[in-house]
This record gives sequence, C-alpha cells and structure tokens, in this order.
Amino acid sequence: MQSVVSYPDRGPWGNNKYRGNMSGYLVKDIIEQYHLRQLSDYMVGGGTTEDVCRDMGIPGTFLDLNRGFDMLSMDIPERPENVILHLPYGQMISYSGSMYDDKEVSRKFGINAYENDLSHSKNCDDFVDKMNYCTLKQFSALEKGGRMFLLMGDWKQKGRLYSMLADIVKPGKLEQIVIKVQNNFTSARKTYSNNNFIPIIHEYLLILKKESSLIIPVSETVKKTWDLRKCYIATWRDVISAVLEENGTMKLDDIYDAVKDSPKVKNNNHWHEKIRHVLQDSRYFKRLEIGVYCRA
Repeated sequence: MQSVVSYPDRGPWGNNKYRGNMSGYLVKDIIEQYHLRQLSDYMVGGGTTEDVCRDMGIPGTFLDLNRGFDMLSMDIPERPENVILHLPYGQMISYSGSMYDDKEVSRKFGINAYENDLSHSKNCDDFVDKMNYCTLKQFSALEKGGRMFLLMGDWKQKGRLYSMLADIVKPGKLEQIVIKVQNNFTSARKTYSNNNFIPIIHEYLLILKKESSLIIPVSETVKKTWDLRKCYIATWRDVISAVLEENGTMKLDDIYDAVKDSPKVKNNNHWHEKIRHVLQDSRYFKRLEIGVYCRA
C-alpha cells in the first residue's frame, strides 16, 4: 500500500448495490500489508469484508444492524485482533428503510433498526456522538497490539462541509492516514450551479494501533467559540476591525464600550488613547465625522 490508493474496480466482493460499499481490494491490501491473521467487521453493510476474508482464509466476525447486531446497545461478542470500521456518511445515505427492510429486521431481532441506524441521526452533533461511541467501543474491545482500520469520508450538505476526519475521536497510536480516491461515485455525475463547489472525491483510512491494554491516548476534537476581543494574540487593529466589521459605522464611545472587557484594556491604562491612535491608520479605518468611524 501507499499513502494514496485508488480502486477503479471494486472487485467481486460484497453487494455492489449497497450504497457506500467499499472496494474489496482495499480490504485485501490491508490484510496483505499487515499480514493479518484475523479481521472482524461489526458494521459490515453489504458484506465486502466478509467475502474478502472468506476468499483469503482469514477468520473474523461479521455483523451489522441489518443482521440484528446493534452497535449502540449490544456488547461486542469477542476480543478481536483487528477490526475494520467503515462509517456511514452522516445523513447523506440512508440505510435502514432503504438498503434493507428495517421493520423486518426489528421484528425478527427485537431491536430498533431505524432509530439506532447512524444514518438516521437527529443532526450532525448526534451523528458525531454516535460515531465516536462506536469507534471507542470497538477499539476498547481490541487485543493489545491489535489495529483498527477506520474508513470514513467527509460530506457536504446545504453549503456546509462536515469533516469526519476532524470530528472523529482517534484512540491509540495513529500509525497512518491513507487517502483513498473515490471512483464511480454518484456526485461525479452531477452538475453544480455553484462554481465554488469542490466535489469530494476521496476518503480517509486511519490506521490506529492499540499499544496498551489499559492506558490509551485519545485525541478528540473540542469545539468552542473564540472572542477576538479576549484573545491576547489579536492586535488592537484586529479587534477594532472586527468590531467595526460586525457593527458597521460606530461612534467612538460605542467602540470603547464594545472592547472595554478585553484583556488588552485591563493591561493598558491608556487604552482610550491607543484606540484613537489605531483609528488614525487610513489604510484600515475611515473617519466619517468627528468621533464617527467605519472600516476603510
């Protein structure tokens, strides 16, 4: 394997009508690259991993919600050496009720195959929470020295990019990130009216190794807001520009009031004078009349 892989032919493995099904050649390359003796897939979807492992004589356990295994509510039934996890693409592709009959699965196995399907998450935050829960649950089950092969893709919805690579929790040692080129994907056949739209034609394969049984390093994205007025890195020009950009034309007293709680103010006894001095820079600010300013 190399750091960028592409499989124009998905191979004879799995159900080729199951949307989002990965190429079996990727599974084959993973097995050969890491000389795997075992590989399990608990979200096997259309069965690609199972078919490849059967052909290569690699034992494993192959489960899915469509087979009656609910990752959100059931225990993983083994301590695997290695697992592969191909996550759904948020709410972009619906599985239960589309790829399979969720009502029949629910009736047969006594689970809620619709609500517990990650592709039916309430929103992006709900999906990220469930995605990370499933990832940590499977990594926790790994034997020491085992690997998780985590395949995921970003998606765009209503003009916004949702990055699984940025949001997903990353347990253990991150050994490698492989870029997988997508071939024969649905969006490639679409015409976009937005000239700035960049179609996503790749996925990420994260290779994570479990080096310790109990103490596991975890990298997790923490989202928080950042008030420029309270940031020591931002300059006075940055802060005042941002205030005017947010509010438009402002009186000097209103500018004072907008930045009065900034740490810059507390550390400068002459902050009024400093603001007036900054506002004199005609490259960035314009005085409309005495005591009234806007951005240049």
